[in-house]
Amino acid sequence: MLPVVVFAAVAAVAGALPAAAERAPAFQVRDGVSQPIYAQADVVRESVWVDTGIDQDGNGTPDRVTADIVRPATPAGQRVPVIMDASPYYQTLGRGNESELKTYDSAGRVVRYPLFYDNYFVPRGYAVVLPDLAGTSRSKGCLDIGGKGDVTSGKAVVDWLNGRAAGYGAVTGGSKVTANWATGAVGMIGKSWDGTVANGVAATGVDGLRTIVPIAAISSWYDYYRSDGVSFAGANPTGLVQSQENADARANCSGVRRQITNGATANGDVTPMWTDRDFVRDASKVKASVFVVHGQNDLNVKTINYGQWWDALGAAGVPRKIWLSQTAHIDPFDFRRAEWVDTLHRWFDRWLLDVPNGIENEPQASVERKPDVWADDQNWPPSGTTATRLYPVSGSTPGVGGLREGAPGTGKESLTDDGRSTSENWIAQPDATSSSRVLFNTGPLASDLRVSGTGKVTVSVTPSTTTAHVSAALVDYGPATIRTDPGIRNTDRETCWGENRPGDDGCYKETEATSADVNSEILARGWADLANYKSLSRPEPLRAGTTYQLTFDLATVDHVVPAGHRLALVIGGADRSFIPAPAKLPKLTVNLPGTSVLLPLTR
Repeated sequence: MLPVVVFAAVAAVAGALPAAAERAPAFQVRDGVSQPIYAQADVVRESVWVDTGIDQDGNGTPDRVTADIVRPATPAGQRVPVIMDASPYYQTLGRGNESELKTYDSAGRVVRYPLFYDNYFVPRGYAVVLPDLAGTSRSKGCLDIGGKGDVTSGKAVVDWLNGRAAGYGAVTGGSKVTANWATGAVGMIGKSWDGTVANGVAATGVDGLRTIVPIAAISSWYDYYRSDGVSFAGANPTGLVQSQENADARANCSGVRRQITNGATANGDVTPMWTDRDFVRDASKVKASVFVVHGQNDLNVKTINYGQWWDALGAAGVPRKIWLSQTAHIDPFDFRRAEWVDTLHRWFDRWLLDVPNGIENEPQASVERKPDVWADDQNWPPSGTTATRLYPVSGSTPGVGGLREGAPGTGKESLTDDGRSTSENWIAQPDATSSSRVLFNTGPLASDLRVSGTGKVTVSVTPSTTTAHVSAALVDYGPATIRTDPGIRNTDRETCWGENRPGDDGCYKETEATSADVNSEILARGWADLANYKSLSRPEPLRAGTTYQLTFDLATVDHVVPAGHRLALVIGGADRSFIPAPAKLPKLTVNLPGTSVLLPLTR
């Protein structure tokens, strides 16, 4: 057993505080991790309204966002780092599997802080700060789906914690409040929209943000609502904003909502509004380490969002770690709880307390191979992964052929967009002709084949009409046991994490995997508008009978196709589970010499 060590100093956050004020909290480390030394009965609970420096609601004063804080009662002069979850959901959908909301006492202080972070980490020498995004709950300003309001809501609080922004004791007026208890080291965490804000704040390069843990998070809002020129069915960013706004924002933010509506053109093109909400393009500014978590069956925040972010962070040399589950849109606390709390604890200790635990040198990736069975990789994608091009070739059955390396296929195959078929329809009966799709497979594999990363499909297509949408799916044909959507169900048991406090406990329902035996599994999907074959920002008029070549993304995936299984590429028209049918339903002739799929493969 390692001895207990009391640290009197932590490496200072560059530029965070004046040198004379740089003092660290005392915290204790035993067995390589920080220990609970502060009592919940003595915690400090307070709310601060931070000046964002922008006036989106147009009332003539800068918008203030609420930061609800719970922190240890440390001796004077000792400072603590911050774990922060900025969210629009604290008074609407709530957070976590049990949809916890913030609750308040008669003095307006927060009683319940959603999730287990406060119960577990505050006794170990961390503060937990939960900001309400602009235009939600008790914050002023406007909610704007990844725009200036969202990102500044988080960044301004990081700046306040580092002495660079003003905070006040009230939403209007009030005395100035300083974070004289904070080291300036901040780690942002959150699932879905919350994790998306963490990505956006990191992409500003703000000083003091040491690490982020984006869970099922968006890296580009275009890729949440659109895909290569097509809009996802029912995608309405303005509607999402309105569903989470507070009364002030509903009354004063019509201009922001109008900008979102005008920028989110129905034709699925990339517009300046979407470009402004693309954090991937600013990955080179990221100074924080990044711990990505995503469900590979997440069809809400689709996996392209973690894949493109991961690749861009790697190119920028950012320290990274990744967990990939078989679940859908689920927090790791609810599918791998004990391992998650332990890993997250060590991650925050390393990056916020500078505990030299070596977690950054451990395997970079942990991937769920079947329900509750995980495998680790030192690097992700794993060493030996190679971009490999496979070509479809015609077979003896019309619309069904092979998928091979080497030379392109010859000839043509055809399908008709009937306006109602889905990818689930297309993958049924893989050896039979279907009028609505074409299918090409490798045949039984002689050895395991791993797909790790983001693939691309190139199609050469001749439409019979002037409008055409194209969809693709990568499929594993063979028997397997997999998690079924959403991947978990609640049990009657609870486990507790951290110390309870009246009105705020750290106890949550345990879950178990939902699973099924299947003979086929869609690994990755992609969707595109043929009219965007030249550019995603400007569609080209199509001519019936003219051949066009288009390359579009498949979703990011990590999957081992076992020996004996078949890997297949399926091409169809509009996949009605996700995208609308084109105005004029076409027959699509797929020209095999110009059609292929580029996959990151490891043998």
